[in-house]
Amino acid sequence: MLLDFDFLKKKYNLNINGILHIGAHFGQEFEIYERHQISNLIFFEALPHTFETLKNNISNKKVLGKSPILVNKALGNTTGELEMYVEQANQGQSSSILKPNLHLSQYPWIQFNSKIKVDMIRLNDYDFNKFDYNFINIDVQGYELEVFKGADVVLNYIDYIYTEVNFADVYDNCVKVEELDNFLSKFGFTRVETDYSGKTWGDALYIKENKI
Repeated sequence: MLLDFDFLKKKYNLNINGILHIGAHFGQEFEIYERHQISNLIFFEALPHTFETLKNNISNKKVLGKSPILVNKALGNTTGELEMYVEQANQGQSSSILKPNLHLSQYPWIQFNSKIKVDMIRLNDYDFNKFDYNFINIDVQGYELEVFKGADVVLNYIDYIYTEVNFADVYDNCVKVEELDNFLSKFGFTRVETDYSGKTWGDALYIKENKI
């Protein structure tokens, strides 16, 4: 996370019931959530080998006696199998449903040498108590808009979104920050913080207007 979670929580007085972490990788943020005693946690990770590491890292841990839920699925606005571009030099963190574009020249040491089929679902179709989760943390390498399109029902229950954002074609047809602004505004969200340190990409925090 480029933006400091502790700082954001204090500055905006974030009242977090639970977190949907989409693109969880190895579960690096679990300790942050644990420190803030956020016990309702669902981690979505698409890549099977990355998911195994995620399980090894946090499946036996608990927050306030509650174990995190781990889901080996990609999220989007469709269902079924899709191909994913996979890299290893960045431990899979740059892997994406979308074909890499500027990423190849910006980070030439990261090569996408393989593809793998992953199972995709819509967040709307996933069975969970929506009232227990009001924060989304998402990092899916330019595919964020498709995830949100498949979560238009869930977004009505969400107060806060922390997301990676793109300012250029880091991946082919990746969503740009202005497009996210426009889509999420329909659900009452305003972008309140943006980190531009990636130059062509960064991180942003959106908050529902009635929570600012």
